[in-house]
Amino acid sequence: MSNDTPSEKAEAAAIRRRWITLGEVLAVVAALISALTLWNSYTERSHAEAEKAGAAKQASARAATLLLKAEPNKDGDRLSLEPIGADQSIQSQVIAFPAALGVTHVDTTGDARIEADWFEDGLKKSRRNARRKDETVGDEQVPVAVTSQFIADGTMHTDVALYDIGYALEGRLIGGSRLRLRGLSRIGRATPETAQARVDAIWNKRQPAPAEPTND
Repeated sequence: MSNDTPSEKAEAAAIRRRWITLGEVLAVVAALISALTLWNSYTERSHAEAEKAGAAKQASARAATLLLKAEPNKDGDRLSLEPIGADQSIQSQVIAFPAALGVTHVDTTGDARIEADWFEDGLKKSRRNARRKDETVGDEQVPVAVTSQFIADGTMHTDVALYDIGYALEGRLIGGSRLRLRGLSRIGRATPETAQARVDAIWNKRQPAPAEPTND
C-alpha cells in the first residue's frame, strides 16, 4: 500500500505529464529538423540541376553560333575564312553582296573564302557611279550576308550573319586601281528572309548623297 500523500501523488502525475509533453516537443523538433534537411537537400539538388541545365543551354547556344575570322593572303586578293570555335567545321557558305554591285551570290563548298575577283568590277563601277575616287585612304567596307552550313558537336547548324569586308583600292601605273582585301568584321545576325534587304540598306546608307546641281 502506498504511503504517498495526495499532494505527492499530484506532483508525481504532474512530472509525468511534463515528461510526456517534453517528449512530444522533442519529437516535433526532430520531425522539423528532418523536414528542413530534406528541403535543403532538395533545394541544393534542384539548384545544381538548374545550373547544369543552364550551362548546357549556353554551351549549345555557343556551338550553334558561328563567328568567323579572316586571313588575307599576301596579295590581298583572297580572304580565307575559319570559325573561331575550334570544335566547328564549315561545310558550305553562300556570300550575298549588295545588289547595287550587280554581283550574284557566290556559293563555296569546303574551301571557305572570299575572293576580290568576285566583286571588284562591280565595286569599282558602283564607286564611279557615285563619283567616288578610284583610290582610297585607309580601309573602306562592303557589307555582305554570309550563310554558313557548319558542324558543331556532331550536329549540322545554319548561321546567317552580316559582315563588313574591309578593303582598299590601291593605284597602279597600268590598269587603274587594284582591290586589296584587308579583313572581315561582324555586324550582326540576320534571317534568310531579311539578309539581302539589310545588306542593301547598309550599303545605300553609306553612299554619299548625290551632288546638287549648280546654277551657272
